[in-house]
Amino acid sequence: MKFLAPIIKSTLLATAACGALAASMGAGAAANEQFIPLAIYRTGPMATSGIPIWSGFIDYMDMTNKRDGGINGVKLVWEECETEYKTDRGIECYERLKKKGPTGATTFMPGSTAISYAVLERAAADKIPMINVGYGRTDASDGRVFPYVFPLLGNYLSGSTTKIKFMGLREGGMDKLKGKKIVNLYHGSAFGKETIPILDIQGKKYGFEITHIEVPHPGNDQQSQWLQIRQIKPDWVILRGFGIMNSVALKTAQKVGYPADRIVGTWQAAAEEDVLPAGDAAKGYIAAGLQMSGSNFPVIQEIAQVLYSGGKKGNLNDPKRIGTHFYNYGVVFGILHVEAIRTAQEKFGKKPLTGEQTQWGLEHLNIDDKRLKQIGALGFIPNIKTSCLDHEGGGSVKFKQWDGQKWITITDWIKGDPSLVRPLIEESAAKYAKEKNITPRDCSKE
Repeated sequence: MKFLAPIIKSTLLATAACGALAASMGAGAAANEQFIPLAIYRTGPMATSGIPIWSGFIDYMDMTNKRDGGINGVKLVWEECETEYKTDRGIECYERLKKKGPTGATTFMPGSTAISYAVLERAAADKIPMINVGYGRTDASDGRVFPYVFPLLGNYLSGSTTKIKFMGLREGGMDKLKGKKIVNLYHGSAFGKETIPILDIQGKKYGFEITHIEVPHPGNDQQSQWLQIRQIKPDWVILRGFGIMNSVALKTAQKVGYPADRIVGTWQAAAEEDVLPAGDAAKGYIAAGLQMSGSNFPVIQEIAQVLYSGGKKGNLNDPKRIGTHFYNYGVVFGILHVEAIRTAQEKFGKKPLTGEQTQWGLEHLNIDDKRLKQIGALGFIPNIKTSCLDHEGGGSVKFKQWDGQKWITITDWIKGDPSLVRPLIEESAAKYAKEKNITPRDCSKE
């Protein structure tokens, strides 16, 4: 746990820094500024992940300002509001920040699935696009019903199908999954339960036996669950956990003799904070990644050069955290915001944009290999192409394996199975539209 101490220590420093930033902005933000609210969680039960995530996000925006002078001359400004990962605090932050800046909030990132659900209708009414990178409502991928929600890069169902594809590859083909046993060890929450239906569908399609085992929050005692797993003797275990549940799972698996290299985690269970506390028990563990870990990508190296070289201090108090899973995840937030604003400026002009204008940019993202190379992120994240119909825009992951000291990428990008996922998304979105008396948009006119 010594590794995590600098992260906790940096909370007070980071919070003080954000307060200074908010004060410097004052009540009258400059006319040529793009305001982005940050509903952070640098304190509370998820602080160890929240600190590097939000630091990565801020560092990318800060680098954009210092290196490029903003986006086409429009400076990015932001204000942090601490939620402690609590839903009521998330709602308060949304309401407090939504009208700030010369054009109001550009976007809103809730930071958790629970806050996302709670703010969804407010954001739609206020025409402020809500961005959920790898979390939130899966059916919000249907932009006809959810025009102001963007579960970019990957939703929960797409992520689930990539894991089964990975297992098929390791077994020598999807047909080789027939007769296999897979355990879905999931966090006892809406997040944990969401992939149960699609795993059942995949089990029937490919002929494997799926067993769902719940771990009550927070997951610090899993002895009975792993004794059950030992009795089942599964070929694979899916670790659908978050926070302390992940490291406890790896340590308990070792105690009962289950190999770490047969455990496949979600992108919420793919961080250094998951494996380092588990020690040797984590060696060989495999997890999915919406983005890659490591500091060898040009975009991460550029941040380090612009913000941290020569004694300079970026937003992250411990520069050794640069390149870790959660820090890089935050950098992805920055990339998506900057590219959406830049895209929207092509239509509405090089000026501060409203949330409604930014929504157009988010719905017309096309970040291909050429653009990824230009921003130093080729191989760091997959291609992203959104549309009126598709607010996910991706659905691909790479898998990585912990070698005891660092993450090693072991696959190319593996895309989920839209033939299974999309019908479920549309069915759920249609049900929501009926319940809320929403007339879906006609995307053929877009």
